Amino acid sequence: QVQLVESGGGLVQPGGSLRLSCAASGLTFSTYAVAWFRQAPGKEREFVALIKWDTQLYANSVKGRFTISRDSAGSTVYLHMNSLKPEDTAVYYCAAKPASASGQYNYWGQGTQVTVSS
Repeated sequence: QVQLVESGGGLVQPGGSLRLSCAASGLTFSTYAVAWFRQAPGKEREFVALIKWDTQLYANSVKGRFTISRDSAGSTVYLHMNSLKPEDTAVYYCAAKPASASGQYNYWGQGTQVTVSS
């Protein structure tokens, strides 16, 4: 059974940093496209970042501040978040689908809350 578990969220001041982790069981991330999404209160879920094979993609709103990476074992994907802004406050979710697949993501984590506030 596939399970994705996010961790690393919390409360941080503007300008601060956090590292989110997405740990997988039942699959190896090296052959999957893994993305981070976020959803703020009252807003639709939005794409944040993607890692697929050796390619990374970012939403314009986080480009230059966030970095997505994957460990060598393919068991964990990270989202390094720097220069955080209040508008980054949201529940962050990781999602995965086979790298060769199109369409929706097959697997989702439960989410981790990130709050940026002074």
